[in-house]
Amino acid sequence: MTSGITIKEVANKQELKQFVKLPWHLYKQDPNWVPPLIVERMEVLDEKKNPYFEHAEAKLWLAYKDGEIVGRISAQIDELVEKHHNEKIGHFGFFECINDQQVANKLMDTACQWLKSQGRTSLIGPFSLSINEEAGMLIDGFDTPPSLMMNHALPYYKDLMEGYGMEKIKDLWAYYLRIDKPVLPPTIQKLITRSMRDGKIKLRRINMKNYEEDLKTILDIFNDAWSNNWMALPFTEAELNKTVKDMKLLIREDFTFIAEYDGVPMAMMVTLPNLNEIIADLDGKILPLGIFKMLWRLKVRPNYKTVRVPLMGVRQEFQNTAAGGAMAFALIEECRIQAEKAGCTHAELSWVLEENTRLSKMLETVGCWRYKNYRMFTKAL
Repeated sequence: MTSGITIKEVANKQELKQFVKLPWHLYKQDPNWVPPLIVERMEVLDEKKNPYFEHAEAKLWLAYKDGEIVGRISAQIDELVEKHHNEKIGHFGFFECINDQQVANKLMDTACQWLKSQGRTSLIGPFSLSINEEAGMLIDGFDTPPSLMMNHALPYYKDLMEGYGMEKIKDLWAYYLRIDKPVLPPTIQKLITRSMRDGKIKLRRINMKNYEEDLKTILDIFNDAWSNNWMALPFTEAELNKTVKDMKLLIREDFTFIAEYDGVPMAMMVTLPNLNEIIADLDGKILPLGIFKMLWRLKVRPNYKTVRVPLMGVRQEFQNTAAGGAMAFALIEECRIQAEKAGCTHAELSWVLEENTRLSKMLETVGCWRYKNYRMFTKAL
């Protein structure tokens, strides 16, 4: 105990719901916070429903001060991290806390002590739960709401991390694009035209009649394209299957494209409706009427103005080639055109590693600008 602070491991469904619901208290004065769907957050943390837990273990804790819940944290050990990166790294995530360094320290101590007891030698985070889910802590860009599958934070969280001795290991950038303001330079348009002239490069929409196979192709390209990235982990077969199922509600045939070279899928881009815009006023609830409002806004009478590009990639064999660049630029422009036709005005393309200068330059070339920064922190154990 420290100054009336106690830490308790989440042990039942009631405490798990309290863990999920804590942000409602912390962000009640923040106009840009979007309440997540409670049922979706509960499912992410359900060991029976999230295939992440087939290769990982997680612990969740709540912090109490004078009997009131004032913070939360998770700690994760993912066997795929050691398998693919040959390091005994532990993760932390789901960090939320009042502006109290003592509370933050107790939460971090608890996560670190458990990870150290399990043989981990360093800590990286936040990952909630993995790099293929929500990653990074927002440190810049608090003046706009988070996009689909991206997180929000309170400005003092960075100070709490640094106050505990956490150090920056990586920044993840989010880019913004005015969809209704095309700025494709003539030189890039010529590159696309020249590269596609002989018919070897073709773009095609995802075929919803062949949805499962096409989306698995997209995710296979993603696994290959990003396999050499910092801390990258491939989707397992179970995660692949769940992602295919979960994304079906959001996937639009006119927003999702595959680029083929000589008939072989070599690049892809997935643009999704920004679900956070659609659910912002539901207070995290889908019952009794939230589900109908969501489906109406998403499918029946879509009127959302923002979208997010969470998946984009070119297979490694075509990276750093003119054909690969042409495919990437062509995908961006085609998705922009289709989103504009649908009445959308802005897109978020995220996230991009700070050292990925090639992709950053490409996005800036087509008119994107960096508007949010998510930081990854580390500490030796």
